[in-house]
Amino acid sequence: MEKEENQNNPSIDQDQDTVKETEKPEENLDEENKEETEQEPREEIKELTPEEKITKLEDKVARTFAEMENQRRRFEKEKEDAFEYGGYSFAKEALNLIDNLDRSKHVLQSDDKLKETEALNKTLEHLDIIKKDLISIFEKNNIKPIESINKKLDPNFHQAMMEIEDDTKEPGTIIQEIQKGFMIKDRLLRPSLVGVSKKVAKKDEKTEENKEIQENK
Repeated sequence: MEKEENQNNPSIDQDQDTVKETEKPEENLDEENKEETEQEPREEIKELTPEEKITKLEDKVARTFAEMENQRRRFEKEKEDAFEYGGYSFAKEALNLIDNLDRSKHVLQSDDKLKETEALNKTLEHLDIIKKDLISIFEKNNIKPIESINKKLDPNFHQAMMEIEDDTKEPGTIIQEIQKGFMIKDRLLRPSLVGVSKKVAKKDEKTEENKEIQENK
């Protein structure tokens, strides 16, 4: 009778098979999890002590304050430079006014028709007054001319454009100023273009050198 019932109810056999199939993977999963846990050792997470946490926080706070102080100093330096040297470009361009006054004065003095005339003298006087006023305005704004004549050549302030023979001065002494240089506070606005002295070459030495050259030929 049981056989007949089983035959008549094939669904019962199918349910039993499905139960067996579902039971088998669970067992396999448990075994795989056990193997993984055996192969990979657990990493122990070390918890910081209160003292270590406080030390770490103090270090972060100290670093933050140091960065803030550095930023403050940079800001103060930039603000100071902007205040003191903000007109650097304008001042450098304004020096062309003085250069143009000097050129105009030189052109008028070189004109043969105007030489020794009252008009020329008055014009030159006015040009000198304008130049002095300009330099006075510059000095009020901490822009001062560089003293060059009879000074030793200093590459930080002077630029040598030529050498002039002169035995009365030590070699390297500035004896001519081609273009006046200026400073803005402690910063160079532009260097002075100058001519410096050098020793006069003796004629005897030149003749001896020429003789030696001719003999070698």
